[in-house]
Amino acid sequence: MVAMTDGIILIDKPAGMTSFGVVARVRRVLSKQAGKKVKVGHCGTLDPFATGLLILCVGKECKNAGAYMKHDKLYEATFRLGQESTTGDPEGEVTDISDKIPTREEVEQILEQFSGEIQQRPPIFSALKIDGVRAYKLARDGKEVEIPLRTVTIHSLALIDYNYPELKIRTHVSSGTYIRSLGVDIGKALGTGAYCTQLRRMSVAQWGVDDAQTLVDFGIDS
Repeated sequence: MVAMTDGIILIDKPAGMTSFGVVARVRRVLSKQAGKKVKVGHCGTLDPFATGLLILCVGKECKNAGAYMKHDKLYEATFRLGQESTTGDPEGEVTDISDKIPTREEVEQILEQFSGEIQQRPPIFSALKIDGVRAYKLARDGKEVEIPLRTVTIHSLALIDYNYPELKIRTHVSSGTYIRSLGVDIGKALGTGAYCTQLRRMSVAQWGVDDAQTLVDFGIDS
């Protein structure tokens, strides 16, 4: 593999690894190939449980990381109805909420409500900064975290499969949209509660996960 010192790399992030963990591993490989320390960053984090497209910027391209983050994104997500998680994902404390079983028609009607511009509150367990401190750090310390509502755009939201309690969707969203929060809000609208059990980023603008390398392809034993 030719050493890269500037540009972008598309990685299909595996589950169970942080985005920063991917960055660190790729940085070590590139720095070893180049014989010098190579600067590497990511252009929009993925939660540890999530998989899919992670765009890494290398060298001089790191100055453009913010521009990549502003692009729309396409996700596939699975939500589990009837329960809620303190983090909105499998890593939190899960609580039973309801044994209500919505019909497919009810699910489709609710999903239609989440189209266009919507108000969304990001999860308290997120990388957003509050007074310079990551929200998840405050939440883990048991401190009260107040994150204001934000306007995001759901360009499309399609039901892929529904077999209670699992609900799978594909959604094209604007930058800044939290799929975990979307799942929580859908669960509330259904009256069942919900949390995200699987999340995969399929694309960012014109870059797709089908064009991405795995860490193994990149020469990294994950």
